[in-house]
Amino acid sequence: MNTWWSIALAMTGGVLLFWLLTLAALALARPRGNLLAEAIRLLPDLLRLIPRLARDRTLPRGVRVRLWLLLAYLAMPIDLVPDFIPVLGYADDAIVVAAVLRSVVRHAGADALARHWPGTDDGLIAVRRLTGLPATPAT
Repeated sequence: MNTWWSIALAMTGGVLLFWLLTLAALALARPRGNLLAEAIRLLPDLLRLIPRLARDRTLPRGVRVRLWLLLAYLAMPIDLVPDFIPVLGYADDAIVVAAVLRSVVRHAGADALARHWPGTDDGLIAVRRLTGLPATPAT
């Protein structure tokens, strides 16, 4: 077999393997129960929250970089998971947003989330559950 064909075949296999591993990671990271439906319902408020958090200079730089990368991913016209794949096809953006927000809350704290939340109190409670925090802050 020609060397170029071998290289092209190996690269194609590597990209396919990476994509399949990414699909598996998304399936494992997806919110359980009805949290995924809540994340999709809250997506407009979440899309206003993310730039607000990304512009907050009081947050650690790594958190802000993650948020800017998330915004770039959401702005891409090509989805990581095509829409014809059941469940993950339409929910990939919500899953990625939830995973990044979990990381942001772990590093920046729940106060930053509450300070920048643009939606209703019920929406904030749902986002707190989505990020793994208790529904109401401990007093």
